[in-house]
Amino acid sequence: MGRSMLDLWVGIFVVAGMAALVILAFKVGNMSSMGSGETYEISANFDNIGGLKPRAPIKSAGVVVGRVTSIEFNNERFTAKVKMAVEKNFKFPKDTTASILTSGLLGEQYIGLEGGGDDQMLKSGDSIRLTQSAVVLEKLISQFLFDKAAEGGDAKKK
Repeated sequence: MGRSMLDLWVGIFVVAGMAALVILAFKVGNMSSMGSGETYEISANFDNIGGLKPRAPIKSAGVVVGRVTSIEFNNERFTAKVKMAVEKNFKFPKDTTASILTSGLLGEQYIGLEGGGDDQMLKSGDSIRLTQSAVVLEKLISQFLFDKAAEGGDAKKK
């Protein structure tokens, strides 16, 4: 094998490695395409979105069905309005529940959709009424500590 053939194989290997790094960067940054491109937009209001960001995945039964397009503050209701683009081939009933969930203990946050039993399906422009806000770890810890302190005070009174 000549020197030029060896250089060619090294060049192919380097180009393949760089392409793999670019694909990995898109996957990590949630920049990969959603699929068909045909989507419909729905929205939901949450009291607390935690660390949810635009382009976060929307999942149902573990399958990515869409992406968060924007997050705005609703000045009238004092809530966060989350707009979502869901792929057209995924249909959800009008009484679907939207929850903000976390991948693992401290992973990225995403929206989980759980379908209801309504006969009518969500259309573009509809809003999901049943929502569950993000669980904030700091609030859980402080509530736990507060409850433990209250138990200690009750034990002293007895």
